[in-house]
Amino acid sequence: MDLVRLTRELIDIESITGNEAEVGEYLYRLLSKLGYRTEKMPVEGARHNIYAALDPHPDLVFSTHMDTVPPFIPSSEDGEKVYGRGSCDAKGIIAAQIAAAERLRGSSSRTGLLFVVGEERDSQGAKEANRHAPGCRFLINGEPTENKIGRASKGTLRVQLTAKGRMAHSAYPHLGDSAIEKLVKALHRLLEMPLPNNSEIGPTTLNIGQIEGGRAPNVIPDFARAELLYRLVGTTEKLRKDIQARVDGLATADFALEIPYVNLRTVDGIPEMIAAFTTDIPALTNWGEPVLLGPGSIHVAHTDGEFIPKRELNEAVDLYASIAKKLMAS
Repeated sequence: MDLVRLTRELIDIESITGNEAEVGEYLYRLLSKLGYRTEKMPVEGARHNIYAALDPHPDLVFSTHMDTVPPFIPSSEDGEKVYGRGSCDAKGIIAAQIAAAERLRGSSSRTGLLFVVGEERDSQGAKEANRHAPGCRFLINGEPTENKIGRASKGTLRVQLTAKGRMAHSAYPHLGDSAIEKLVKALHRLLEMPLPNNSEIGPTTLNIGQIEGGRAPNVIPDFARAELLYRLVGTTEKLRKDIQARVDGLATADFALEIPYVNLRTVDGIPEMIAAFTTDIPALTNWGEPVLLGPGSIHVAHTDGEFIPKRELNEAVDLYASIAKKLMAS
C-alpha cells in the first residue's frame, strides 16, 4: 500500500465537518475492494461513519475521524513531508491504520476499522457509533501524538457568554446600556480567575475563541456574545460555579458542551505524552479499553502549514501493528 499516495488522495477530498459524505464514500469503496465487510453507519443526512472488519466480532478496532477544520487546503509533498488540511489530523492516520489492519489480516489477529464524522465539532459520529459497538476488547484511537502513546487526554468545556443591554444613539450613551462593555468586563473577570491544575496532567486553560455583538458604530449595543473553551484536567462542578459567580450581573453563562478528561492505557516500551487536546475517546466507551497514538504533531494541526512527516507515517504502521498484537495477547 502506497501510504503517501493514499494520504494525499484523502486530503484532496474536502471533508470539513458537516461535509464528510464524499470521503466516506471513498473509504467505503476502498475497504470493500480490499475485502472487508464494510458498512455505512448513518449519522445525519448524507453523513455516515464507516465501519469495516473481516470478522463480525473483532478483538481490536482502529479508529479516527474523517472530518477536518476549515479551510480546505489541497495536498502537496516534498522529500520529507506531506502537506495539506488533514495531513496529520487525521487523514494520514486513516492511511496508517488501514495499512496496519492489512498487515495484521494474515495473522490470527481480529481487527476492525472505524472512521467517524464530526470529531472536530461535537463528536456526533462517535456518539452514534457508540450505539453500535461490536463488543471489541480494545480501541486504538488515532490523533497526532508524534507516535507517542497518550497517558491522559484533557477534556473540554465549551461556554457561551451572553450579555444584554439597551440600544440608544451613541451621542447619548447615558440613554442606553452597552452589552459589549458588560461582556468585556465579564471576560476580564474570567481571564483573572484562577483555574484548576493537575500535578500530573497540567493546568486547565482558557481560550476566548469568538466574540460578536452590536449593531453599528453609532448605536449603543443591546447584545454581545462570546464563545469560550476550557481544556479540562478534572471535574467541572466547581469550575462551572466559579464561572457563573464571576460573570453574575454582567452576562449569563450557558454550558454548551462538556467532554471529560480521561486517563489512558499505556504500553511498555513506547514513549508517553499528555494530550492537551480532546479526542473522541470519551464518546466511544463501548468500543473497548482505549489507547491513544498517531503520527504527526498537534502543534501543526489546524494551521495553514499542516503536515505529516513521511517517516512518522511509515513508523506508525509498525507501531499500530505491534501495539495491537501486544494488546490482544494480554
